Amino acid sequence: MSGGSLQRVLKLREVLALSFGAMIGWSWVALTGTWISQAGALGAATAFLIGGVAVILIGLTYAELAAAMPRVGGEHVYSYRAMGAVASFICTWGILMGYVAVVAFEAVALPTVLIGLAPGLNAGYLWSIAGWDVYASWVAIGVAGAALVTWVNVRGVRTAASMQLMVVTGLLIAGLMVLLGGISQGSVENFMQGPPMSVASITGVMLIVPFMFVGFDVIPQAAEEIDLPSKEIGKALMLSVLVAVAWYVLIIVAVGLLLPSGRLTSSGLATAEAATLGWGSEWMGRVVLAAGVAGILTSWNAFLMGAGRATYALAHCGMLPRWLGVLHPRYGTPHRAIILIGISSMFAPLFGRPMLVWVANAGGLGIVIAYAMVVASFLILRRKEPDMPRPYRVAAGNWVGGAALVMSLAIGWLYMPGSPAGLVWPYEWAIVGGWAALGIVVFGWCRWCYGSPDADQVLEGVKD
Repeated sequence: MSGGSLQRVLKLREVLALSFGAMIGWSWVALTGTWISQAGALGAATAFLIGGVAVILIGLTYAELAAAMPRVGGEHVYSYRAMGAVASFICTWGILMGYVAVVAFEAVALPTVLIGLAPGLNAGYLWSIAGWDVYASWVAIGVAGAALVTWVNVRGVRTAASMQLMVVTGLLIAGLMVLLGGISQGSVENFMQGPPMSVASITGVMLIVPFMFVGFDVIPQAAEEIDLPSKEIGKALMLSVLVAVAWYVLIIVAVGLLLPSGRLTSSGLATAEAATLGWGSEWMGRVVLAAGVAGILTSWNAFLMGAGRATYALAHCGMLPRWLGVLHPRYGTPHRAIILIGISSMFAPLFGRPMLVWVANAGGLGIVIAYAMVVASFLILRRKEPDMPRPYRVAAGNWVGGAALVMSLAIGWLYMPGSPAGLVWPYEWAIVGGWAALGIVVFGWCRWCYGSPDADQVLEGVKD
């Protein structure tokens, strides 16, 4: 390792803010009404509870591995120890695809939301892509947001975590206000309106549920910067998942109590409208909208942090060019990896929103592949190294791991041709194929330049 060193400075509240903030973005404001219109409030809440169980099972395997191997890169370390270098690269390259896709998408989401709230901001028409008009002002907002989040992450994990904690605190307050409004002003009659609860309607909402919880895996990426006992890292990961499940369910309940079905279908931002009704004030609706915009920043910040550390972990052991595996001498951050990803995301707004939707969808498949490989690593290491110290040990681990693997594969099927949420041919599959081809070329070139990675470079610090 050259440059500085990773700084173990993250406390429990900051770890929870990073993970929770990654999972809670803009969707709780923009999509809650859609979920309720599709399955009713009770059906939507049920879908999130069932989908939350799947995420909890996968999260449990992560929690045990993160506590046993608190190393930067998370998935990279677990899969290497269980299955070797090639599997480790595939797993980490997959999660990196997902992280980079989210970072790029947030550079598009921010100007989309801001200009949607204030249409007059659109100025300086540039061109159209797939029917989407790209404006200079729209691009400028996305680039400025990318520059800010990149700068914050380069300045140090403490700076990024402090920003995350501050913004997540605001998110929690806004969500609490929506819930209190629903309890005090809502009605059971509103809650029971809408389409009847059915297997088909619940399944329809469940298709999106797992993707609302992507982000808890940022904790393992930053494990070497967490100032907690190993066992507490696993507990923190699980707590963040449980809080996120509760958040989505309670927001759905509050909106369902406050908005009659007619207003649900006509409102584009149901959560903000529900807050306005619950408190009898347009001001409260604007607070929720501001919190939703802040949620874009929390996801953006967390995923850039995770992407930078995943890239650093691969480069540090020679699976990516080693110049990316350098830490800043002052801030102790993988600044070269962060800057590379940050600059790349600045080009995203130039391509308009439709193309970035394709990128984000394709990136989801990479994340699901990584999840399945982490769960497989959990099961393999349970058999291969039964005596490995596990500060956070999952009860009935083989059963939990087996169920998590089935859930991961089931989620992966949703991306396949013929499924309701299958990737679009040829655009989204071309992105998946291009990323895979790039990975093969880079991995082969690095193997030729540096040889096989040394196990100590990957597993250093987690020897039994």
